Amino acid sequence: MIGRKQEVKELNRLYNGKKAELVAIYGRRRVGKTYLVDETFGDRITFRHAGLSPAGENARGLLSLQLEHFYNSLDVQGMEKCEKPKSWLDAFLLLEKFLQGRDNGERQVVFLDELPWLDTPKSGFIRAFEAFWNTWGCHRKNLMVIVCGSANSWIQDKLLNNHGGLYNRVTYEIKLAPFKLNECEALYKRNQVNMSRYDIAQSYMIFGGIPYYMGYVNPEMSFAQNVDNLFFKRNAVLREEYDRLFASVFVAPEAVKSIVQLLYTRNAGYTRREIVNRLKITDGGRLSSNLNALISSDFVIKYVPFGFGKREEHYKLIDPFCIFYLHFLKKQKKVSEKYWQQNTTAASVSAWRGYAFENVCFNHIEQIKTALGIPAVISEESAWSKKEDDTEGTQIDLLITRNDNVINMCEIKYYSGPFKVDKDYYAKILRRQALLAELVSPKMAVHSTLITTFGLIDNEHSGAFVKTIVLDDLFRETV
Repeated sequence: MIGRKQEVKELNRLYNGKKAELVAIYGRRRVGKTYLVDETFGDRITFRHAGLSPAGENARGLLSLQLEHFYNSLDVQGMEKCEKPKSWLDAFLLLEKFLQGRDNGERQVVFLDELPWLDTPKSGFIRAFEAFWNTWGCHRKNLMVIVCGSANSWIQDKLLNNHGGLYNRVTYEIKLAPFKLNECEALYKRNQVNMSRYDIAQSYMIFGGIPYYMGYVNPEMSFAQNVDNLFFKRNAVLREEYDRLFASVFVAPEAVKSIVQLLYTRNAGYTRREIVNRLKITDGGRLSSNLNALISSDFVIKYVPFGFGKREEHYKLIDPFCIFYLHFLKKQKKVSEKYWQQNTTAASVSAWRGYAFENVCFNHIEQIKTALGIPAVISEESAWSKKEDDTEGTQIDLLITRNDNVINMCEIKYYSGPFKVDKDYYAKILRRQALLAELVSPKMAVHSTLITTFGLIDNEHSGAFVKTIVLDDLFRETV
């Protein structure tokens, strides 16, 4: 298995323990949660079940479908014939009897996949699951229940932060993150996909390190051909994934998508007040719920731009897959099936690469800090966009404010070759550095830092940067 070494180690440690375990694994759709459990435990799973997707179904009849599906899972895996459950209390009682009948003293693993889908409206699922665990499960020292879900906000609200009968009942949690660049490279090599690091970085800008999407890459095609094949050709396999993604994860997918589409329009993001005003919606609990769901699912981050107060928190879209879709597919009704091959050097594609690479860097802060030689130094990361008195304006792609009294002012450039600093750009960097120095504490030293693909051409202006970080540095494996 590529990556996930620590997760596998922890799951096996829990499996070999001597007490009941309730493990919650959550993360973005398609990130590999089910694959992790399957590869770690294989035929050691005593009982497994996956909820039915509620997308497009009539909620009124969904409870009976979920119960029948649960009964069928028990039946297929060896339960003796009995009456079908009429409620989740009945269903979990059948599971208890099933496990008791299989109990030989060894560890029993129950894997409940897509758990949030089982909690249909007015189904009583949570109460029944609570009764199952508190009355029976937690007293079985050889029982290990693993629950998974892509609806991260549901996992956090109903399980991890539950204030009722499931309070503090989850014994271990794993939030599964997308692959980093080095893991993407390892996956492509295993799949016999021959791809340069320059193109692997571009694939990260599209797939966001999601293994499931990367698995579609055809080793017999170039990177550009693969992008066309997966997104732009007729009936492309990932063309409708954007809508499926929201329908399967969020309670109010259309409302959530409207927020995402707004956040996409400004790289720095928007404040809550701006979101309310621009979408003409009510500033209340529903908006809070939708924003929290986006944050917990790693689509959006909440941050305070440099120089702003706490009240100016911004919400910023960071999911590469969503950004790619909205940039190239959302508004285009008719597009060539060979769009990417025909437009690899187009201005719109180059502009997208520029700010998409900024997201790559924000998702590889540990690698950047390692390249700077400060992996253990505590730091805060943010962007900064501020109008100067002149017409040029100032934007700093990434600021790393360090506890060792240094602030790295990072310029991020995605180029097909080494980057060259000319006289005008040299003057611009010096102006930005001077402006930043005026705003920070006198004890802070400002280090101009370049993050680029293939390095910096040495000339009379290259001294504008104290340190240069290259694409290979972002592929480092950190501890």
